[in-house]
Parts: sequence; C-alpha cells; structure tokens
Amino acid sequence: MSRTIALLYGLVCYAVGFGGIAYAIGFLNNVVVPKSLDVGATTALSTALLVNVGLILLFGLQHSIMPRRSFKRALARVLPVWAERSLYVFASGAALAVIYAFWQPMPEVIWSVEAPTMRAALYGIQAFGWMLLVAATFMLDHFDLFGLRQVWAHVRGRPVEPLQFKTPALYRFVRHPIQLGVLVSFWATPEMTLGHLVFASAMSVYIVIALRFFEERDLLRDFGARYASYKEEVGMLMPRFPRTAKAYAQAQAQARAG
Repeated sequence: MSRTIALLYGLVCYAVGFGGIAYAIGFLNNVVVPKSLDVGATTALSTALLVNVGLILLFGLQHSIMPRRSFKRALARVLPVWAERSLYVFASGAALAVIYAFWQPMPEVIWSVEAPTMRAALYGIQAFGWMLLVAATFMLDHFDLFGLRQVWAHVRGRPVEPLQFKTPALYRFVRHPIQLGVLVSFWATPEMTLGHLVFASAMSVYIVIALRFFEERDLLRDFGARYASYKEEVGMLMPRFPRTAKAYAQAQAQARAG
C-alpha cells in the first residue's frame, strides 16, 4: 500500500507540474482555458502592475529557493529523498496556478500583427518554443526532471542514483534549451498586450538571473572542471557551436582527467 501511495503521489505531482506548463499555452494566447492573461475585469494600472510583478516574484522565490542545497538539507529531515523532486514539481505547478488565478488583466495593445502570413509565422515560432521545451526535457531525462524516476526507484525498492553529467543533442550547442524554449514561447506572439509584455519581461529577467546566479553556480559546484569547460564552449541561451568537434572533445577529455 505504501508503494501504491508513493506512486500516486508522484503521478499527482507530475500532473500538477506539467499541467501548469501546459496551461500557460492557453493562458498566454487567451484561448481554451477559463482564466487567461487579458480576459476579466480590469483594475487601476498601478495596482495591476504591482500585483502581477508580485505574483511572478513569488514564483521566482519558490523556483529558486527549493532547489538550493540548504533547503534540501532542511527538507530531508521530514521528507525522504525520493519524494523531494516531486514536491518541487508540485510546488512549481501550484505557483503557476496562483499566477493564473490572481493575474490582473492589462489588455492595452502594444502591437498587433494583422497579416495572416506573419500571424501564422509567429504562432509557428511560439509552437516551436513549446516543443523545444518539452523535447529538451526528454534529451536529459524527462522523468527525472519531473520526479517520477525517483518515485519509481522507491517503488521498486532501489536507491535513487544521481544522474551523470551529459550533453546530448541540443545541449551540445546551448546549455539551457529548456529555458530557451520558454523565452521563445513567451515572446513570439502576434498580439502583444501590456499584460503579456509585463509577464514576458518579468519572467525573462527572472530566468536570466536564476540561471546565471543560481543554476550555473550549482552546476559548477556539482561537476567542477567538466562544467567549466562546457560553459566556455557552449552558450547559455544563445546557441553557440563549438569551434570544432575535435577541440570540444579534447576539452572534455582534459576536464575529466583533471
């Protein structure tokens, strides 16, 4: 029974976390979902701006504090290791749900692309961004990122083995393709309202700060010279092709030897 409950826990957390990402598609485009970016009663511009930036700040705090080692050590006193990632995924989905629920519409139009061909192109670029996000999770380990690998190891009575450093497919050219996909999806739109601009801008600023000052430092601490070499050769968000495959392979070999 305990293993069944653990599996249900992992699946529920996965559904909330991945559902939060999927909901963003309808939220940003004002389609399908019951509560979206520009639909609803409006309030004073200053109030809406304060509330909306505060919501994104809340998401940023959750997303940045929970992965830190100090938080994980404190959490380990009350939660088993196999359940930690799923809790983070659940909390991330819940934080997004709070944004969706309490977002204050700011429907003033910044730009609107009317030409059908250009509209279709922008929607196509946006769709590419969402597909890039999902594809990049599978290139590493989708089920590890969303906590299911850890839960399944527990269900099978096996220890949770840490993943090794690897740079598959797109990760050979850009260090953070997941976040790149997010940024493309946020900005590629034929209808840019003030609310969308605030959402995209605030989220973009958070992503850059979080990667540079938190995620990258953790990766350097975890993987040392190997990640330092990788960082020199590959761009953080802008794709950068290694000078030559041979030079990149030599740098990786030297880093492993060191």
